[in-house]
Amino acid sequence: MSFKIPLFDLNYGADEIQALTDTINDNWISTGPRCEKFEADFAKALRAPYALTADNCTNALFMALLALDIGPGDEVLVPSLTFVATANTVKYVGATPVFCDILGYDNLCISPEEIESKITSRTKAVTVMHYAGFPCDMDAIMAIARKHNIRVIEDACHGPLSEYQSQSLSMTKKLGTIGDIGCFSFFSNKNISTGEGGMLICKDEVIYKRLKLLRSHGMTTTSYQRAGGHSTKYDVVSLGYNFRMDDLRAALGIVQLGKLKTDLVKRAQVRQWYEELLEDTPNIIVPFSAFHVGRSPKPLYSNYIFPVMLKQGGADHRDIVRDRLHAAGVQTSVHYPAAHRFSIYQSCHANLPLTEFAADHLITLPMYSQLSKDDVKFVAEGLINAVES
Repeated sequence: MSFKIPLFDLNYGADEIQALTDTINDNWISTGPRCEKFEADFAKALRAPYALTADNCTNALFMALLALDIGPGDEVLVPSLTFVATANTVKYVGATPVFCDILGYDNLCISPEEIESKITSRTKAVTVMHYAGFPCDMDAIMAIARKHNIRVIEDACHGPLSEYQSQSLSMTKKLGTIGDIGCFSFFSNKNISTGEGGMLICKDEVIYKRLKLLRSHGMTTTSYQRAGGHSTKYDVVSLGYNFRMDDLRAALGIVQLGKLKTDLVKRAQVRQWYEELLEDTPNIIVPFSAFHVGRSPKPLYSNYIFPVMLKQGGADHRDIVRDRLHAAGVQTSVHYPAAHRFSIYQSCHANLPLTEFAADHLITLPMYSQLSKDDVKFVAEGLINAVES
């Protein structure tokens, strides 16, 4: 089905085409110089000591857990209102995901109170997900982590360049740089799009070196290093995997990262238009709508998606509203089905009333920088009409 206003539009142009052409002409397309540059550029943009490319964010999360020695018998606290990979990767390492509820309908991020209430002697880590690029309460979460000696992984797949104003540190930090390891996604519909791809951020050199070994078979050198004459031999010092990004995707990532700040400023304007048009609309909640209030200077948020929540009805009613929007030419989605409700996690017996209400009432509206004010008005009016009818 063709939509007048699609959910997402790829922010590609001549620069991305040229980047791929240059990479092919340089005759090195696997992990190499462009991956190294992408890592350096990303680390600089986030003011982080170390960055490491990966083939996707799922494997970045998997490596993060392995690098922090999470394994069988351990528990990892995770949100349920997230893409299922956040929980699945915990099972990959043989640990048990323990699902936590959200803060509320105005803030869809994981609740610090839920985190602390579910810590046991087996809890070794918490993976937080910064929903839509809006930060979790990292001051509270890091305090809990220090108190109970648990690790913190940031699933920042929604939040490249998004910021968190730390009250305890009186400073602004980039999402992904606050916990032990930050993980980012460059899937096709993300703020930075390389088709598939991911990145890890960390502060600890020991963790960084372990991640490098995990990413590439436990090998001490790469093919690119050997081809350049830096080494003709290598050792395999630990068990590793093949989670490498290639230089073709890294070339796209370099260009996309260079566009990102401008793109996020435009997305902020799109969000402002939505908020103005939906303000005080009966039966509709706009999560995070007051997130910037009292924050000066105003932090940068990625606005990866624009979720709204219906106050009434249930999942069936929500789906009727979505069908009406689709018929009017507006594509929508749902971020996300509650992960703890999937068949694979039924044995967890999680009681998450806020998450379950949100999962049944959320609608994701189109959000991308190319949307005009008239486009946003068309979507907002279509939503209001669909709900009221």
